[in-house]
Amino acid sequence: MSSLSFRRHQRLLNAADFQAVFAEAPLRASHQHLLILSRPNDLHVARLGLVIAKKNIKLAVQRNRIKRLVRESFRANQHQLTGLDVIVLARRGLDELDNSAITKTLEKQWQRLIRKKAQALGGAPQ
Repeated sequence: MSSLSFRRHQRLLNAADFQAVFAEAPLRASHQHLLILSRPNDLHVARLGLVIAKKNIKLAVQRNRIKRLVRESFRANQHQLTGLDVIVLARRGLDELDNSAITKTLEKQWQRLIRKKAQALGGAPQ
């Protein structure tokens, strides 16, 4: 189970980390309810940042539920996302989906991102 953990070194922690992804995000996966921005990093680990704005998701309980689901989904796919800094942005209406719909949406977007990563690196998905 420790291989699917989510430790401090797997998180984007400061403004500079986030700004680097926002400034240059060659890999993107867009959906009606969320946007995933990503860029390669020099590390051998995938890192996740979350932007779940109060403007788009009003209730704290909903924001926390979404963050939990995104982290859980990221943990399950982190080995295929190795070497990427990833930011997940919630869009309006995401809080209206149930947990299974959010999980399915995330899974589909992770797979799109993994395919784009493989194409960018000129190889097959891991």
